[in-house]
Amino acid sequence: MAAKRRIEMMEENRAKMIAAARTAFADKGFANTSMDELTASVGLTRGALYHNFGDKRGLLAAVVAQIDSEMAQRARASAANTSDDWERLLAEGIAYINMALEPEVRRIVLLDGPAFLGDPTQWPSQNNCLEFTQQTITEMMERKVVKDMDAKVAAHLLNSAALNAALLIAASDAPHKTLPHVIEVFALLASGLRNN
Repeated sequence: MAAKRRIEMMEENRAKMIAAARTAFADKGFANTSMDELTASVGLTRGALYHNFGDKRGLLAAVVAQIDSEMAQRARASAANTSDDWERLLAEGIAYINMALEPEVRRIVLLDGPAFLGDPTQWPSQNNCLEFTQQTITEMMERKVVKDMDAKVAAHLLNSAALNAALLIAASDAPHKTLPHVIEVFALLASGLRNN
């Protein structure tokens, strides 16, 4: 029983730190967030941070993974009512791009994430999204919705286009003005995959 309770406490502490970091990183940015203040705000020590995440970057990686995973789920959910396979895939990409306007997503995932964690295409959460897109493209090829092609390459390029579109919006001085142009070009690029 003691071991089980210890595991539960570790999971609770981990969840507390991720939640606190998510708020702090969104408000202050990764570089300006004090780990001493963050851990104290949830009644923990730096030792708990190091034990659970290794360091501050490890905590950022956990926060980014959580938000990025939520983004993928939200993109799928927003397109779930679309009956046409192609339109659903396109709607998922556009939903993901639209999330670049959200302050938390913009600051943590699209600005600080790449700056401190490196290439987003190497993040585990992006790999999960990539597998899902590849499976969807493979299924659409079988039904002749899209052209015959290497599904893995197509998934990489389509996901990269959506990710880079979101990065472009996040870095823009006028994200709301940039968004419609980005979505228009993303849809044009993606349409090249579709069978006529």
